[in-house]
Amino acid sequence: MKKLTLLLLLAFVANISFAQYKPIEQGSSLKFTIKNLGFGVDGSFSGFEGSINFDPQNPANSNFDVTIKAATVNTDNSLRDGHLKDDGFFDVKNYPLIRLQSGKVTPGKSGTYNLTGVLTMKGKSQAISFPFTATPAADGYVFKGTFKIKRKDFGVGGTSTVSDELEVTINVTAKKA
Repeated sequence: MKKLTLLLLLAFVANISFAQYKPIEQGSSLKFTIKNLGFGVDGSFSGFEGSINFDPQNPANSNFDVTIKAATVNTDNSLRDGHLKDDGFFDVKNYPLIRLQSGKVTPGKSGTYNLTGVLTMKGKSQAISFPFTATPAADGYVFKGTFKIKRKDFGVGGTSTVSDELEVTINVTAKKA
């Protein structure tokens, strides 16, 4: 009986200090900006899924495994969006998800955190590291961060006139699972 009570107490304490969260669509966004023939083109993705374990007191115990649906790419131009879904760009039929997995989370400066992990897009994985904030919200957190990637590292767009580098801004609302 003592062992059972101790296990229940430990489970309760672990649950308080290390809650699991799920990204939700409402309030979440992944936006990108890329240059095409010198002009900035903005776009977004939706379809967030995954799990987030976040412990602000001990970030080393935190981890993120979040996906978005590649077919949700939206640049407010249906012709361009259709082209982006084809095999020369995101190839959404063969690679329906874009995935971010953390390897480690560390404290940063002035209330920020740093995520080091792997971004997988179109079957290619690349190491990534970027700062983010975590703001408590009703039953969860809002995570915000910005980073730059090179599309050619992921085999996206080939020799297109689109710039190789793009900026990605994430704003993920996560609620208790």
